[in-house]
Amino acid sequence: MATGRTHRPATRSRGIPEATVARLPLYLRALTALSERSVPTVSSEELAAAAGVNSAKLRKDFSYLGSYGTRGVGYDVEYLVYQISRELGLTQDWPVVIVGIGNLGAALANYGGFASRGFRVAALIDADPAMAGKPVAGIPVQHSDDLEKIIQDNGVSIGVIATPAGAAQAVCDRLVAAGVTSILNFAPTVLSVPDGVDVRKVDLSIELQILAFHEQRKAGEGAASDGGVPTAAARSESADQGPDGDMPAVMPA
Repeated sequence: MATGRTHRPATRSRGIPEATVARLPLYLRALTALSERSVPTVSSEELAAAAGVNSAKLRKDFSYLGSYGTRGVGYDVEYLVYQISRELGLTQDWPVVIVGIGNLGAALANYGGFASRGFRVAALIDADPAMAGKPVAGIPVQHSDDLEKIIQDNGVSIGVIATPAGAAQAVCDRLVAAGVTSILNFAPTVLSVPDGVDVRKVDLSIELQILAFHEQRKAGEGAASDGGVPTAAARSESADQGPDGDMPAVMPA
């Protein structure tokens, strides 16, 4: 989820909808794969299928960029890669700090996709004194006491929080006070930020719970097609109903 206001005035001033901005990385990923295979042009239908959207939506999105393709030829792959990269701000180097170098933070530090997408891990920060100086992905971990100086020295505007939930808000507050205006939050909590600061939340447990919902629904549909034998989840749901059968006797917290 996103909290706060964007700090990309150029994008807003050009009137590109947020839904379109959210799809631009999908197009860029598909186009980069085509570029790596030396594919010179691509039709809207082919690119839409690769990005997982419909072609009409893709053409509408690209119209906001001023790119309409060539009839009978399609879109120039290399030009679109440049155009979308420029719109997303990926034609410059973005220094990033990762705060919280546990298992997840270390995995993020070792992720090789940052550099190829315009991001540079400038620093790794952790509150554990025992971690200070230890190299992770070739970068020495620095103590959180120096967070503000690290942000200033590296000109960081993007921070990644991979701390436990209880520490995330305090880390967020320090990052914002130090000048960070965009935060990617992996901690399982909702952060409060002032206007002008963007927060993107990544919660793997929520995504898994959504998948579990769909799996349960598919299992229920399968049981119904096999003669209506209720699933364990359905039996549990029935047992939790109140005396009238239409409301749980105990509402979940």
